[in-house]
Order: sequence, then C-alpha cells, then structure tokens
Amino acid sequence: MLKLYNTLSRKIESFKPLHPPKVGFYSCGPTVYDFQHIGNYRTYVGNDLFQRVLSFNGFLVERVMNITDVGHLTSNADTGEDKLEKGAKREGKSVWEIAQFYTKDFFESLKQLNVLTPGVVCKATDHI
Repeated sequence: MLKLYNTLSRKIESFKPLHPPKVGFYSCGPTVYDFQHIGNYRTYVGNDLFQRVLSFNGFLVERVMNITDVGHLTSNADTGEDKLEKGAKREGKSVWEIAQFYTKDFFESLKQLNVLTPGVVCKATDHI
C-alpha cells in the first residue's frame, strides 16, 4: 500500500484515488520563452518520479501538463511585458517562432533526462 505525507493533515496517510485504479495527475508545464534551467527541470523530474511511483504501485496514471505559449507577464501583479513578446524582441523572431523553438527544446531536454512525457500535453493557444 502506498503511503504519502499529507501536508493538510500533517500525517502520513494511505493513498486512496477517487476512481481506483485510475489516478488523474495535473502538473504545470513551462512558459516557453527561453531555455529552461536546472530549477525548472527539477520540477519535471519530481513529477516524473511521482508518476513512476504511482505506476509501480499498480495505478493507471493519466498525467496532464500544460504549455504556456502565450500571455505570461513578467510580473505576478498582472503588469509588465509578456515574456514571449520579450523573447521575440530579444531574438528578432515572432512570438509563434519563439514558442515553437523553446517547446521543441523543452521536450528534447526531457528526453535527455529520461523524463516521461505526460499522456496529455495542452498548449494554451489550443484552448483560447
């Protein structure tokens, strides 16, 4: 039986999915305006590890991750310049070219790190 630390209850508890043996798992993906750094990849390696632990324990994992390829501001206060526009200006390319280039680089890097690709990857521009 898989046990996890519940930060809400501050106790180690048995993992009980809502619809056993299926587990839905969402994780935030990158904002693709520049190369990712080691701190970014730490998150994806951790998510990969959690997915593998769930699978090893017999759960059927449906993992979803987004790609923010539009509209991410440089400030958390809903002000500032869009990070993709800033990257486009820096490199003399369109926002679309920036998003495509860094999305491709992101997935190539995940492959080099042996990180599993989520079953569902949603780009923001496909849903707005």
